Amino acid sequence: MTSLSERRDRLRLARAENVGPVTFRELVRRYGGATRALAALPELSRRGGRAQPLRTPSVADAEREIAAGEALGAVLLTTAEAAFPPLLAALDPPPPLIWARGRTELLTRRAVAIVGARIASAAGQRFARGLAAELGQAGYVMVSGMARGIDAAAHEGSLATGSVAVLAGGVDDVYPPEHCALYERLAADGRVVSENPPGTAAQARDFPRRNRLISGLSRAVVVIEAEMRSGSLITARLAAEQGREVLAVPGSPLDPRAKGTNDLIRQGAAICEGVEDVLRALEGLSSVREPAPDGPLPADACDGDLKALRERMAELLSPTPTPRDELVRATGASAAMVAAALTELALAGRADLLPGGFAVKG
Repeated sequence: MTSLSERRDRLRLARAENVGPVTFRELVRRYGGATRALAALPELSRRGGRAQPLRTPSVADAEREIAAGEALGAVLLTTAEAAFPPLLAALDPPPPLIWARGRTELLTRRAVAIVGARIASAAGQRFARGLAAELGQAGYVMVSGMARGIDAAAHEGSLATGSVAVLAGGVDDVYPPEHCALYERLAADGRVVSENPPGTAAQARDFPRRNRLISGLSRAVVVIEAEMRSGSLITARLAAEQGREVLAVPGSPLDPRAKGTNDLIRQGAAICEGVEDVLRALEGLSSVREPAPDGPLPADACDGDLKALRERMAELLSPTPTPRDELVRATGASAAMVAAALTELALAGRADLLPGGFAVKG
């Protein structure tokens, strides 16, 4: 367990302007914790080329968010704590923190995600409900996004054995509104999870992050009914990038809701016709390992060295995602120096750091 002050400062750092999950991780690695990283933010952003100070939550702001979460019966979990879900901690990068309501132990058990169409067929909902129940009987927790259609059916089928809902808004944001009763059951008998502060209403930009958590919490993702441009396919892509197993339920070529799932199968996803297919896929899934951390910034690295490197990398970056290894080769600098320079550019708003070790021009 981290100290109360470090926990609070991790919340402040995660909510600071221009600090995403990658930048958060690099700052905490570089300074050994959030408190020292927060103190360094003004100078780092100035070095990166920012004229105005970064907006950073105050201690009082952080304490208000913590009080609001605790008033709901929610707990704040950071990556520095043993209670943080191990599969989420293994992501590259992990979310800096999450809020969670409900049964604590569910986030440490083996889990499978079930996602799919909001406007789902009766047959698709019946299949989702039955598959979730059978996976629960086999010892797996079910994860989904509490959306209409397939998500809701999967939650309903797994409430008795363990169900986790990942929300795009705050941990108290019930969306869609007609799922109030389902939300209350999940908060009492399951688990509700969110990256956003309590009281936050979901916006469009929050759903990809929600989908990343759904796949990140799970060892496998099953897609049941999805059109070609659906959020469920984003979840499937994220799952594949995270090393999770992806399964899809085949459907009639005459049904637009089967286009996405059939295409996933065409691209190599495993066919799911029942719980045996999921269990078979999980048997062959290799364990998820946490990425090896980058080395620390050399103690003798001077600001002059980093200044020249920052400007060189600002020239190399473009709207096309560039791997960090390519920047190392192009500049001849060490991986730690490149990471430090990219972090300072990100804080200044001149670069965006993406999962998987990529960067784009800010």
